[in-house]
Amino acid sequence: MHFAQRLQALQSNVFADMDRAKSQAVLRGKTIIDLSLGSSDLPSAPEAIAAIETALHDPTTHGYLLHRGTLEFREAVAQWYTQRFKIAIDPQTEVLPLIGSQEGTAHLPLALLDPGDFALLLDPGYPSHAGGVYLAGGQIYPMPLLAENDFLPIFTDIPRNILTQARLMVLSYPHNPTTATASLSFFQEAVAFCQENGLVLVHDFPYVDLVFEGNTSPPSILQADQAKSISLELFTFSKSYNMGGFRIGFAIGNAELIKALKQVKAVVDFNQYRGILNGAIAALNSADDTVKKTVATFQKRRDAFINALDNIGWPVTPPQATMYVWAKLPDPWATKSIEFCTELVAATGVAVSPGAGFGKQGEGYVRFALVHEPDILELAVNKIALFLKDTTAKY
Repeated sequence: MHFAQRLQALQSNVFADMDRAKSQAVLRGKTIIDLSLGSSDLPSAPEAIAAIETALHDPTTHGYLLHRGTLEFREAVAQWYTQRFKIAIDPQTEVLPLIGSQEGTAHLPLALLDPGDFALLLDPGYPSHAGGVYLAGGQIYPMPLLAENDFLPIFTDIPRNILTQARLMVLSYPHNPTTATASLSFFQEAVAFCQENGLVLVHDFPYVDLVFEGNTSPPSILQADQAKSISLELFTFSKSYNMGGFRIGFAIGNAELIKALKQVKAVVDFNQYRGILNGAIAALNSADDTVKKTVATFQKRRDAFINALDNIGWPVTPPQATMYVWAKLPDPWATKSIEFCTELVAATGVAVSPGAGFGKQGEGYVRFALVHEPDILELAVNKIALFLKDTTAKY
């Protein structure tokens, strides 16, 4: 059989690769402690579950859901956003339901890029950002994220010949995998740069709530582009409300971009089950107890995990946001993140994500997802300590 060339760029995926490594470890009798995937183990918002349960018994919710039927959801989203960020949103033209924010980053390049056009992406960055560009036949210019620059891109380093062919920039802060945060002034710089160079600016914003130590809410890209001139922002219920399996998110921003993304979606899928949208509405309209509890839980896990790493001689700066720890690998693994992760899970059953799986600049790091209670996280660190002792002697 003949397969399209576009599949060649999709051969490797950090999550799929680690899934295979985990399966092989299970076959060898290992018990897996999975810190490789940022899938929350916490229960979904109870208000959301109650609304979905009610909908299940209502046969009027069981059919196809076209765009017109999503208006109540779009109105709830617009109201939530305006209350949160003090910017008016038109639910008719500036909001679009998504099957998670990942769908937005994967499908939007189909609406923006012609074959050969460039997209400017963060390196390291989330894999679906690159996948959508490859599906659209586009090219990627990676914007390096370096520790000495606080894991922020330097826009002036982008070559002029790339900018003349570029159509799209994708940002995402708080950032996965580095956990870095960005200020409103950084976003204002990004907006000005994209306006000057005729770029659409997309901000993937799944960790809007997962910030620690009482830090203020991270800025929205639309606070830097209040006219919504070039910007689109993507949200998900997977992190704040622990609804990852329900696959519900939304896009907010420039009406032309919303319309273009809607056109792509129209030939790919209908909307989610109405009951899921009802659950999402209930989550947005509920008290923020679930969100506060989720944030407190991940902060407690972060502290326990960082302390455990420090106790084995692996110091890491505590992240200020997200559900991850981004850690620089010790010797002899400093340039072998994939080998470290595959050998670690084979030897101990502890699964983590190699930094190289997120891009060239991720090499030398690993990402730990804090998706277990502190005692399990501490057990994982103890196993890692034994592995490092054994392999340091070996290498």
